[in-house]
Amino acid sequence: MILEERTYTIVPGLVQEYLELYEKEAKPIHWKYLGTPVGWFVSETGVINQVVHLWRYESMAEREERRAALYSDPAWNAYRSKAGARVQHQENRILRPVSFSPMK
Repeated sequence: MILEERTYTIVPGLVQEYLELYEKEAKPIHWKYLGTPVGWFVSETGVINQVVHLWRYESMAEREERRAALYSDPAWNAYRSKAGARVQHQENRILRPVSFSPMK
């Protein structure tokens, strides 16, 4: 199992607009291909104006297959064009649980 952490730093003042656009246009498409996420969050302290989402996959191969299907959907790519102007920075990490992690 792997966990993917995706962090988007949004243009100040546009976090709510970004979330509303995602929920309205992208969420059905995104979740169709990637499944239900572990969670979506916004930062309250530290680096602000960040949206963080976590996704769980059984393997890197599963992740690659799901993401390839997502990126082949024209509706997803149309959403990315709209959302991109609201994003200042993006960071992505793949996390692997250690042997004693409750999440395996």
